[in-house]
Amino acid sequence: MAMNKRVAVLLIVVILAASAGAGGWFLWHNKIGISRKAPVKQLYTCPEHPFIISEKPGNCPICGMELVPKESLAATAGAGNALSHEMHLGHVMVSTDQRIMANVATAAAKEQTLTKEINAVGLVQYDQSRQVKVTAWIAGRLDKLNVDKVGDLVFKNKPVAEIYSPDLVSSEEEYLLAVKSRDQLKFSPIAAISNNGDGLVKSARDRLKLFGVRDQQLEDLEKAGEPNIDIHIYTPLSGIVIDKLVQLGQYVKTGDVLFDVADLSYVWVEMEVYEDEIGLIHLGQGVDILSQSYPGKTLSGRVIYIYPFLDPKTRTTKVRAAIPNPRLELKPDMFVNGIFRIPLHRTIVVPVTAVMDTGERKVVWIESSPGMFEPRYVQTGVRDGDNIQILSGLNVGDMVAISGGYMIDSESQLKGGWQQGGQEVNVPQPATKKP
Repeated sequence: MAMNKRVAVLLIVVILAASAGAGGWFLWHNKIGISRKAPVKQLYTCPEHPFIISEKPGNCPICGMELVPKESLAATAGAGNALSHEMHLGHVMVSTDQRIMANVATAAAKEQTLTKEINAVGLVQYDQSRQVKVTAWIAGRLDKLNVDKVGDLVFKNKPVAEIYSPDLVSSEEEYLLAVKSRDQLKFSPIAAISNNGDGLVKSARDRLKLFGVRDQQLEDLEKAGEPNIDIHIYTPLSGIVIDKLVQLGQYVKTGDVLFDVADLSYVWVEMEVYEDEIGLIHLGQGVDILSQSYPGKTLSGRVIYIYPFLDPKTRTTKVRAAIPNPRLELKPDMFVNGIFRIPLHRTIVVPVTAVMDTGERKVVWIESSPGMFEPRYVQTGVRDGDNIQILSGLNVGDMVAISGGYMIDSESQLKGGWQQGGQEVNVPQPATKKP
């Protein structure tokens, strides 16, 4: 009995000793494992710019806010940090030295009225309303030509030629006889006889007017009392002889053309305008005409006609403009350039140099905070000189990089930014209203 008690006590002692040893080993092993772990380093970040990471507390180099422990920001921001990190993937921080070396300059996107320019090639032509043909009103022989050659200047009230015509001489003799008869019969007491003289004179006068004889010539004929052998030919308007079709001494028939005369103080310019731009042009629209013959000089005119059909080969419509040409600088068949300037509605504009065209999209780098640039996709419209219209992607007041944008883009790609391996990262877009 005493032996059993000793054995039991011995077993209890052995079990207690084993438990104590195991517990001590476990505690020692855990202590060694903890001591072998690397110490955790506290990191600090900016609440506004989570990509700023610092090992020491301080202020954000961008906005100046006090840095907070990164774990604290993660606890408060939660899942929002992942989205913020994704949005900042394309951001590029540009230091002052980089800004100076790359000549990075910014300007604010502004709202203004642009002017769309439509350029068209034109051809100078005669103003058909100022172009006439001088014809013979009676058959006869050209006894005198006051116009020697093409290019001579002629005037409306000065004769350009004289024609001898037997028919004219006969008609003049009939007119003089009618005048003489009227003078003799007007004293007759019989009204029918006295009035008959006036009728004969009127009939003879009308016949001479059909031959082109003027009232002054008829008066001279009455004063002379004998036929004038030749009749003067006049031009309907003053201008320049552009074609001479007869020679001195030539016989002509009634209606034969003697000269072509054109007034070149006004000319037409007919321009080819593409179908996607013709809707912006209207009657009365102003147009500037430029010619290589007169560099730096601009002539102005107005649209007077828009053709009602389209050329199926060139996809253009002709537009006719009337151009004052007092110095005869524009010559018919001369090629010129026409520029239509059409004002548009007020819209957001930036300098042309601010827009980078990747081929598929157009990007503008905006300075979201001092030294920090982010990309924005934009849609562009018309260009006006050094400015370009922004249809969407920017707001008025956004500071855009107008120079040095390619350096910023290179920095972004080197850092695996907004365009990696041809795959674009989502870039935040502002809620922009289309102008």
